[in-house]
Amino acid sequence: MPKISEPKIFRPEPGDPGRPARGLDDDALRAQITIYRDDMLAGQTVLISGAGSGMGKAAAYLAARLGANVAICGRDPAKLESTASLIRAACDREILCVAANIRDPDAVETMIGQVHDHFGGLDTLVNNAGGQFPQDAIDFSRKGWLAVIDTNLNGTWWMMQEAAKRWRADGKPGNVINIVANVERGMPQAAHTCAARAGVIYLSKTMATEWAALNIRVNCIGPGVIETEGFRMYPEEALARFHKANPMRMRGNAWDVAEAIAYLASPAARFINGDLIVIDGGQAQWGVVWPAGMPEYFADDDGAA
Repeated sequence: MPKISEPKIFRPEPGDPGRPARGLDDDALRAQITIYRDDMLAGQTVLISGAGSGMGKAAAYLAARLGANVAICGRDPAKLESTASLIRAACDREILCVAANIRDPDAVETMIGQVHDHFGGLDTLVNNAGGQFPQDAIDFSRKGWLAVIDTNLNGTWWMMQEAAKRWRADGKPGNVINIVANVERGMPQAAHTCAARAGVIYLSKTMATEWAALNIRVNCIGPGVIETEGFRMYPEEALARFHKANPMRMRGNAWDVAEAIAYLASPAARFINGDLIVIDGGQAQWGVVWPAGMPEYFADDDGAA
């Protein structure tokens, strides 16, 4: 971890050990230390979307390590099996893997039903699945715009609504954790996901009120620059300066987010509702990430991060 007073200068050259990491591999995940006791989530059932890699995989592994019954879903069965294999080897536990596209509300309904049938219920839903690509908004294709909105906003809603319907029908409490983004100052070159994630944040705040009568809590986590496999989407010149977007001059990793998810899934968070937990090293009040590379227009402004 670099000292704040002596930030490391990252360079984009291939082979440079200082290049941004592409996430925590299985060995790195197994080596992570948690502050939580081993049985903190024992008896709880947690469903995590997009858990084949990155933050979702880390969250699934940590939840299993803390004793939870874990179900994961995603579009790629091979990636889901990778997460399941890690959990079997590291935690000696089985998890439920369901290949499903969250854009399809019928598939979501079936998948939520499978989780209930397999575990006898659901306690926490973690909406982590999503995706975007870096591009100037003026150049978005109609198909590209709709794909991001459909996954990040509509897909999240189908999951939330179906889980809430089952909780209402069963007369049981529920907990929704939506993984969004740091949208407070906008997201240049990611306007599509900014629009979708902002929608999810205020959807969550609204549902936190509507569903309080059903004893369903809804909260969001807004990660900043987090090193995951998703970094492959961005050019090296952009990655090389991502850490400059926050005053700590650092990048987070998937474990930072996984531990926040575990906290919101735990009894300690019982009085947190309608909130947004930001994990960004202070980026919200400091700088802007340019995921496609800083435009020349801004490059000479030393005050812009």
